[in-house]
Amino acid sequence: MDKTLILFSSVHGQTRKICDFMAKRLEQQGHQVTLAAITDAPELGEFDRILIGASIRHGKHNPAVYDFIAQHQAQLEVKPNGFFSVSLVARKPAKNTPDTNPYMQAFLAKSAWKPKLLEVFGGNLNYQGYDAMDRNIIRFIMWITKGPTDPNTCVEYTNWDKVAAFVDQFGNAA
Repeated sequence: MDKTLILFSSVHGQTRKICDFMAKRLEQQGHQVTLAAITDAPELGEFDRILIGASIRHGKHNPAVYDFIAQHQAQLEVKPNGFFSVSLVARKPAKNTPDTNPYMQAFLAKSAWKPKLLEVFGGNLNYQGYDAMDRNIIRFIMWITKGPTDPNTCVEYTNWDKVAAFVDQFGNAA
């Protein structure tokens, strides 16, 4: 039985929700899955494959993601691995692939690790779930980018078919 580790860095919970979905799908395919926050990662040596998911907050991935990768790059590179990024900008068709998403491109430029599989997913926009500062910042960004600004908006932009296809590809990677 394949032992898979899924690590996540999530601010408002959508990346964790995506990872939960992935874990269930991999378990249905016969993988033994451990899911953990990147700050609570278990020893990597006991796993056959590793997947990392990270959300964007104020235009950046959490520094803990880069710290973890820098510490464990050698272990990551010898196993089937993947990385995905979750952001509201990925809701846009012109920015919803690893090649076109500015946050994925910034990640690849900043990280020495080059994951074997990459993907980007749209996040969840829930103004009521944010504190006042985040709500105002995100509403301003949405205004600039022609997105929804109504403070009662709650829209999930995650394409679950795309998530399923990515995790299936990851689960079958050699």
